[in-house]
Amino acid sequence: MPLKTAPIHPSDDLAALSAAELHHHVSQFLYHEARLQDTHAYDDWEQLWEEDAIYWIPANGHDTDPETQMSILYDNRSRIRVRVEQLKTGRRHTQTPRSELARLISNIEITLIEGNEVSVRANVLIHEDNLRGETLWAARNEYRLRQVNGQFRLVRKKVGLVNNAKPVFTLSFLV
Repeated sequence: MPLKTAPIHPSDDLAALSAAELHHHVSQFLYHEARLQDTHAYDDWEQLWEEDAIYWIPANGHDTDPETQMSILYDNRSRIRVRVEQLKTGRRHTQTPRSELARLISNIEITLIEGNEVSVRANVLIHEDNLRGETLWAARNEYRLRQVNGQFRLVRKKVGLVNNAKPVFTLSFLV
């Protein structure tokens, strides 16, 4: 049975939590999400997303407009579901065999609390090992998390790859 993130008591107002408590809960959620991705537990990973979610990986810079400029990935909730289903078919040849992955998350900063949502920034280093060799992916991630029934859920995730202006072989491991 997969481990769940530590619940935030539904009666707790995010703004009422101490900075240390909130940081702990946010960190545990981000570590949990990373573990689900690294272990290819995509069904469980998909369940972390809210219905109004956006998952965005910009291309050619970090301050682009995904509505008018090309992105590596710019998915709503239904497109996230489709990507997960595609990965599960076994027909994603860039992931046959699956990449071995390990994410390191650091510099977790809470930038804003609004009602039941919290905005977060974190640095991520992803080690990918596959038939092509080893690749290190560095990113500056931005998250918006929503507290729902005592658990955080993903509302928005922006993966700002440090080298997003260079050619990218494949990111199918990111879903």
